[in-house]
Amino acid sequence: MSATGAPIRVVVAKVGLDGHDRGAKVVARALRDAGMEVIYTGLHNSPEQVVATALAEDADAIGLSILSGAHMTLFPRVLRLLDEADARDIVVFGGGIIPEEDAAQLREAGVAAIFGPGATTQAIAEWVREHVASPDQGRATTV
Repeated sequence: MSATGAPIRVVVAKVGLDGHDRGAKVVARALRDAGMEVIYTGLHNSPEQVVATALAEDADAIGLSILSGAHMTLFPRVLRLLDEADARDIVVFGGGIIPEEDAAQLREAGVAAIFGPGATTQAIAEWVREHVASPDQGRATTV
């Protein structure tokens, strides 16, 4: 539940040209099964589309799945767009094949958590439940 008592709303998105969405769909289903409202945007979204969807859906979080290697461009773009929309209360987390050095830089830039290969759907759902729409949201972690 969010701070308001409503279910946590999460936009799960694939950004850029990455065409592999099986993991994103598995995470979206796990979050839904954990009682969250999930808006899955499908493949080939721009950062602008993802942020527009999050704003229109009154999302509490954006979960980005990036396997294309463009994480150092796409995550920061989403964060900048949220800044421009004065919507940094929307927690950004993500996963994919992201080297630890890059994950550390992304966390410093404002990505709340990066889930690497092997992260369980249970761990992701628990992290979202504990960190999204709660007083300590935004605390950077790696799982």
